[in-house]
Amino acid sequence: MIGVISKVEQKAAVEEFFELFKTPWEYYVLGRSYDVLVTTLGEVPQVKAGLVVVYGAERPEADESIGIGTQGKHSGGYLIHQGFAVPIYGDLATFELEGEFEACVRTKSGIAGLRGVLSTGTSVVRVGYDLFEEVRLLLSTGQPVEHAQTPSLDIHIAMLRDWILGEGIPLLEIPPSPLGHSFVVCLTHDIDFVGIRNHRFDHTMWGFLYRSTVGAVRSFLRRRISVKRLLETWRAVLYLPFIHLGWAKDFWDPFEWYSQVEEKLPTTYFFIPFKGRKGENVPGKNASRRAAAYELADVKAWATILEKAGCELGVHGIDAWHNVEKGKAELKRISEITSAPSNGIRMHWLLRNSKTAAILEEAGYVYDSSAGYNETIGYRNGSTQVFRPLGVTRLLELPLHVQDGALFYADRLDLSDREAEEPCEGLIGIARRFGGVLTVLWHDRSHGPERFWGDFYKRLVGVLKSTDAWFATAAQAVAWFQQRREVLFERLGTGGLRICACGKQEVTLPQLSIRVYGPSVRKDAKSPLDAPFVPMEIAWNERTVIEFNSDLQRISETPSGLSAFGTH
Repeated sequence: MIGVISKVEQKAAVEEFFELFKTPWEYYVLGRSYDVLVTTLGEVPQVKAGLVVVYGAERPEADESIGIGTQGKHSGGYLIHQGFAVPIYGDLATFELEGEFEACVRTKSGIAGLRGVLSTGTSVVRVGYDLFEEVRLLLSTGQPVEHAQTPSLDIHIAMLRDWILGEGIPLLEIPPSPLGHSFVVCLTHDIDFVGIRNHRFDHTMWGFLYRSTVGAVRSFLRRRISVKRLLETWRAVLYLPFIHLGWAKDFWDPFEWYSQVEEKLPTTYFFIPFKGRKGENVPGKNASRRAAAYELADVKAWATILEKAGCELGVHGIDAWHNVEKGKAELKRISEITSAPSNGIRMHWLLRNSKTAAILEEAGYVYDSSAGYNETIGYRNGSTQVFRPLGVTRLLELPLHVQDGALFYADRLDLSDREAEEPCEGLIGIARRFGGVLTVLWHDRSHGPERFWGDFYKRLVGVLKSTDAWFATAAQAVAWFQQRREVLFERLGTGGLRICACGKQEVTLPQLSIRVYGPSVRKDAKSPLDAPFVPMEIAWNERTVIEFNSDLQRISETPSGLSAFGTH
C-alpha cells in the first residue's frame, strides 16, 4: 500500500495519477504503516515504511536532517531516464552527491534525484521536482509541440514503479491493457467531406484543382509522389466534370475504400452534424472553410452499413467545445442516423479551451477525443492512456496520437511515406511498452487524389494487425478503461489486500488482469532480494473478489456478492 501526502490543491492530480498507475494507495493516515510513502510537502512523518519518496524543488527541513545538499534550482529542464529525455515543466532542483547517497535521476545540469538508506533502515528517494504539479500541468495545459513524442506522464509512473521494485518491495497493479494484449488500437475517421460532387466552384474545388496540377508537379519534383501518382492526379482532374454529371465514381467517397482496408476491424467515424455551419468563436484564418457541404441524409445508407459492420458513429463537433446547448443539439442530431445512442465527440479542427471538458460533460458526452496535435503526432497530455480531464467527474478523454495531415501536409511535418514510418513505429513501440491506446485519425479524402495517403495507411494498419493489440471502437476503448477505473482496493487487517471491480461488468469487453511483481527464483540468488522482480499476470474474472496476503500471494477468490464489498 502506498501512502500519499500532498498539497491540498493537488487532490485532483493525485487521484487521477493513481487511476493511471492503478495500484493500491490511500492518503496518509497517522499511525498506519505503508510499504511506500510518497510526499510532495517535504515533511516526512515518523512512519514505518520500506521506502519514502520525497518530491519537490524547495529545500525542506528533512533534507538537512538526512544530509542532502541542494546545488541549485532551475525553471524546467530534462530528466534522463532509460533513453528518454523527459521534460519537467515546473521547478527542478539539483543536488550535491554526498555521504551514503547515490544518484538515481540525472539531468544535463546535474543530479535531480538521490537514493539512500537512513540509519533506521528506511530507504529514501529524494527527487527535485513536484510530481503532482507535473501531472496537473500535463492533464491541463498539456505538452508543447517540441515534446510531443515523449510520454512524460507514463514515464513518471514508470520511474516510481522502478524505485519501488528496486527496494525489493512487491507491487500489484491493474495494467492499462486488456488480458492477452499489450495495447489498444482505435482507428478513427473525421468525415469532413463525403465526395467532391458536393463542391462546385467553391474554395474546396479550386484548391483541389491547384494542388492536382501545380501542386502535383511540385510534389513530383520533390520526390513525394511517383510518375504513376502524378498521372493519376491529372486523370482525376479530367474526370471531375463527369463526376459532377453523375457519370463517374466520386473518388472522394470514403466509405467503400475504408470498409475494404479495415475489413472486420471496428472503426469510429465522426460525422459533422449540420451542413453549412462554420461555427462560432473560430480562431485563426479561413473560418468559413470549416463548414461542411454534406447533409446527414447523404450518408444515412452508409451509416446503417457501417453500424452493421461493428463500427461506431460519433459527433464531429462544431460548437460543442464552447456551448452546452449547441453541444446537446449536435449530439441529438447525430443520434438521428444511429441505431445506438452516440455519446462520443471529436471537435472539428480539434478546437478546445480550458472549459471544454466541463461543457462537453454537461452536454451529455461520455468521451472526447480532441486531445491531440494538428501540427505533429504524439502525446498532448503525455500519456497513452484514456484519462479524466481535471475539473470533470464523468467525461473521459481518449487521446489522439497519429493524424495523417500532421504527417504529410507541407506546412506541418511534411514527411514522405518512408520518412513517416519511423515516428509511427516509435509510437507503436511506446504503446507496446507502456500499454494504453494508440489512436489513429485518417481523414475521409486522404486515400484518394490529390493526397494519395492511402497506401501508407494500408501499411500502417497491416503493421498494427501484426501486433497483439486489441482493436476497438473509441467507445469500446473508453468503456474498457472506465471498467479499469472502477477497480477498488481495500486494506485488510492482516496486512493483506482485497480487490473488487465495482459497477456493472461489460461481458463484451476483454478481461482486466492483475499484475503482481514478485521476486523470481534464481539458483544463484543468495536471498529473495537478489532475484530480479518479474511480473506475473493473473487472469481475473471481475465478477469475483480476490484477496492477497502481505506478500501478495493470492489466498482467496469469491463471487463479488459474497464479499465484504457487498453486491455491486
